[in-house]
Amino acid sequence: MRHRESAGSLLYRRGLTASVRLEVLLAHPGGPYWADKDAGAWSIPKGGVDRGETALEAAIREFREETGFDSSAPYLALGSVVQRSGKTVHAWGFEGDCDPAAACSNVTSTEWPPRSGRLIEIPEIDRVSFFTIDDARRVINVGQMTLLDRLLEKIGT
Repeated sequence: MRHRESAGSLLYRRGLTASVRLEVLLAHPGGPYWADKDAGAWSIPKGGVDRGETALEAAIREFREETGFDSSAPYLALGSVVQRSGKTVHAWGFEGDCDPAAACSNVTSTEWPPRSGRLIEIPEIDRVSFFTIDDARRVINVGQMTLLDRLLEKIGT
């Protein structure tokens, strides 16, 4: 059963250089379907909210599972958005840093090619990268773009 509700985290870092004042970490989905997709394909690391789990707990767990990195408080509530698919995404921002080259995602099974009956193992996320806000707007899933605006409002940038 597909989750209609998910939760995720938006890691941000600031002050790297005078010209790059803020960057956010986004994740690119793994697997052959997404291999050649860029604009609109990237997302905050997120996943389904399990029964008995709060959305924040799910966001913290999913960030760790999909990136291999820990998140840290304080968490900034960024609210919820509804993507075109109808999925509700609850999100939190947090400040930190990491080496995107060291990211390590969990794996999942998917049917490929579609309707073939053949299951393949793929990483949920094949890579993560830091983006300036302008570049993030170009690549993020359009349903999550509001989260970038909310983050900017929360941190006063």
